[in-house]
Amino acid sequence: LRAFANWRVEGIENVPKHGPLLVVANHLSYIDPGLLGSGVPLRMHFIAKSSLFQWGLGFYLRKYGAFPADRNGRDLETFRWARDLLKRDGIIAMFPESTRNPEGMGRAVPGAALLAIRTRASILPVGISGSSHIRSIWRMFFPTGNLTVRIGKPFSLPEIDGKVEREELQSLADSIMYHVADLIPKDLRGVYAQSEGDPADK
Repeated sequence: LRAFANWRVEGIENVPKHGPLLVVANHLSYIDPGLLGSGVPLRMHFIAKSSLFQWGLGFYLRKYGAFPADRNGRDLETFRWARDLLKRDGIIAMFPESTRNPEGMGRAVPGAALLAIRTRASILPVGISGSSHIRSIWRMFFPTGNLTVRIGKPFSLPEIDGKVEREELQSLADSIMYHVADLIPKDLRGVYAQSEGDPADK
């Protein structure tokens, strides 16, 4: 990264020393998991879309710490895997948008919020910028400009017992992404460009 980019990591002092922890970030490019893994000094497991686990690539992804999930965030097997890992003080990295949005953040699916509520894990927001134009791994071997990983302060969602209604869960997922949006340039914030609680965002 240092050889081909102006690589910067900010906010290292905000990283907890142990889990349970959900590391959540915006998603601009295929290389974002690598940027997240390089920038955050923790041994993380990743939740990745199941379509990537094909043609033998799944073996390497699992060795890297990834687990397959459906894009819609309703994969029960994946949820149980993540829940059990967090209950053992594990650390999981997620991109709650569930797909790449190089032009600006898209609406989060509620999986990260539900995991945080059910496990009471802390959440570490991370903002990634500068990778939008990198559409393949080979592009990394040419000058790529500025690449920044900015790590925010950890926080927790309110404790909720019992069933959580879909609307409330989505609201909590959005609140997570506002923490991420605060860490990236305004032109990358997409649907989270308005400040949290702004009437224009309702």
